[in-house]
Amino acid sequence: MTDLSDVTQGPIGDQDVRIVPANEASREDLQDVFGTADAGRCQCQWFKVRGWLWQASTQEERTAASREQTRCGEPDATDTSGLVAYLDDQPVGWVAVEPRTAYPKLRNQRVPWLGRDEDKDDDAVWAVTCLVVRKGYRGRGLTYPLARAAVGFARARGARALEAYPMLAEGGKQITWGEAHVGVRQVFEEAGFTEVSHPTLRRVVMRIDFAADTSRPPVPRSR
Repeated sequence: MTDLSDVTQGPIGDQDVRIVPANEASREDLQDVFGTADAGRCQCQWFKVRGWLWQASTQEERTAASREQTRCGEPDATDTSGLVAYLDDQPVGWVAVEPRTAYPKLRNQRVPWLGRDEDKDDDAVWAVTCLVVRKGYRGRGLTYPLARAAVGFARARGARALEAYPMLAEGGKQITWGEAHVGVRQVFEEAGFTEVSHPTLRRVVMRIDFAADTSRPPVPRSR
């Protein structure tokens, strides 16, 4: 793992990063982004494991599931579960984006089904469920290009809509880093999402319907 003690601080914009489908990244690069704390333990399985996460699966099971879903190191794979961002060839960010049907918990207890009357099993509706910025690069705005890249990726893969489920801070309270893995409202607003519902005090459901969306964010690409 690279020593990040001398990382230069400053805003990170779209022009600064290269964002690729996870199957074009190595497994080691993704693990560097996840680290060993919350994201490393979860392996982006929070919305996927049936039942209560830590009781329903082991660390080994979550890691194996993540490896299968991302297909890291398989550039010819036809599917993957997210995107990896690079800054100066360092892996620095991750965004999970794939069909909503890949997430069992989005169809039951985790996100109340308000403001939507469509089939929960419609696999043309995609979801952004997690944004992770590598320790040492946080607080520099990297989630903004990650969210925009997720929009382009979903649309290019045939999605007719894309949802996100950001959390809000209650009256002056801060959202902890672990809670913010779903993103914050402003990030998705700037990527073109609009609010569908506000099912709880701390969560909003946001969405882009591509048939009505005229903006064209870039599709993630290799370079």
